[in-house]
Amino acid sequence: MSGEIAEEQGWRRASPLSFAVQGLMGLRNAILPVVAILFGSRNWGGGAVAVLPILLAVLVISLGGGWLIWRKTRYRLGESDVRVEGGIINRTARSVPYERIQDVSLEQKLLPRLLGLVEVKFETGAGGKDELKLAFVTEAEGAALREAVRERRDGVRAEQPSEGEVVAAPESRTLFAMDLRRLATFGLFEFSLVVFAVVAGAAQQFDFLLPFNFWDASKWMELLAGPGHWLGGLGLATQAIAASIALAAFAVLGLVTGLSRTVLRDYGFRLEETPKGLRRRRGLLTRTDVLMPVHRVQALAVTTGIVRRRFGWHALEVVSLSQDAKSGSHIVVPFATMEEIAPVVSVTGFALPGPETSWHHPSPKYHFDNAIIGVSLSLAAAVVAGVVGTLLPFVSPFAQIAEGVFVALAGFSAVREYFLWRRDRHAIDGRHVFVSRGWLAPRLDIASRLKLQSVEIRQGPIARRRGYANLDFGVAGGTLAMHGIPLATAREIRAAVLETIARVDFSRLPG
Repeated sequence: MSGEIAEEQGWRRASPLSFAVQGLMGLRNAILPVVAILFGSRNWGGGAVAVLPILLAVLVISLGGGWLIWRKTRYRLGESDVRVEGGIINRTARSVPYERIQDVSLEQKLLPRLLGLVEVKFETGAGGKDELKLAFVTEAEGAALREAVRERRDGVRAEQPSEGEVVAAPESRTLFAMDLRRLATFGLFEFSLVVFAVVAGAAQQFDFLLPFNFWDASKWMELLAGPGHWLGGLGLATQAIAASIALAAFAVLGLVTGLSRTVLRDYGFRLEETPKGLRRRRGLLTRTDVLMPVHRVQALAVTTGIVRRRFGWHALEVVSLSQDAKSGSHIVVPFATMEEIAPVVSVTGFALPGPETSWHHPSPKYHFDNAIIGVSLSLAAAVVAGVVGTLLPFVSPFAQIAEGVFVALAGFSAVREYFLWRRDRHAIDGRHVFVSRGWLAPRLDIASRLKLQSVEIRQGPIARRRGYANLDFGVAGGTLAMHGIPLATAREIRAAVLETIARVDFSRLPG
């Protein structure tokens, strides 16, 4: 009877299959205790057979917990908000007004995806615990929920979708997609050493399974002196070859790790233009489906890397009010040429700087002062290292190494500031503000003058005496700044941007 009353009031539950997903996913928390039990059962009389009832109990408890979570969770689309209630012992009821919802995204991890289920995320732009989630509903119901919430948020009355209702996909146009060849090329540039962090973490968690302490350096030295003593008997050339092979294996492992992460994250990447905005789908094991309304795009960023820029590869990010993996930016084109990025930029209503763009560099005084500060601090540290080495002879070798490192850092600081002065530049036209920064991996930020929320001139003690300033722009969901520009130029840019904002009556703009 209570279920009928809930349905009459608009309350609904997630898919019945979600209890199995919740239960099986909950088994992850039991992996370490189960491993410990199996390891300890070696001394039991019954062996592994004696552990079987315990493992079955863990499975039953996990599935039972998943069923209780499903049974106690319900949701409803109200007149002004979306509401989700849940909890077994402590009941929680969360509601988010439609006007606070920046976007609704769908996410499918491997297990829910195999069962045709999705997790619905109602993004408020605040991140963390402020985000509202609903796990798990069918793919059709998730798509219907997303459309219904967006229509109500935008002031269009829509009926709550019926369970299992299939929503017709709007017409779309593919703006960018990556095939396997492009994905593999991208992965080769994503060198990563995260596998070593994973191995170290696993060694720390499962060190009780090892015959010795993994972090005991003396034990490793004993192993090298025992089975590995033959390395010392090899000639210098052979040792150098062995070291080269080790470094090559190290590099190959980093490349394979980067390639694997790229494939898992961006497999099937597709960006489409739809009547509702930019729709991005990607992922091999975890499939995400995000739709970004174009009018909510606040700024753009074209990024590249220290190596990939030499081959003409770039990425495009949009700064939006909603979040992407706890970041204010959505990567809409992860690996492409500028010719491929240009059409996407055009769809967002922005424009790339052209040959007619008038670029300006920061004040030379700004980078000169930064170079002086960096060189002074490094040389002071080198002097301190030299004094310590003189006073404490037993640390003299280490002090000499530190002294050399700090002297090298002093030279690097001076060279770096010179190249930053050559590379950093900014420009402004009738619609946009452009900021290009970075030496080895430059970044181009593009912001609309109309969408900027504030303009602030900031000066420190040195900047006030030297006549330059930082210009900070308020961008919803991101940051933008021009560093070390002449004070007169900063005031001119601020006046121009504020004049653009002041002449628009935002109350007359469509929502």
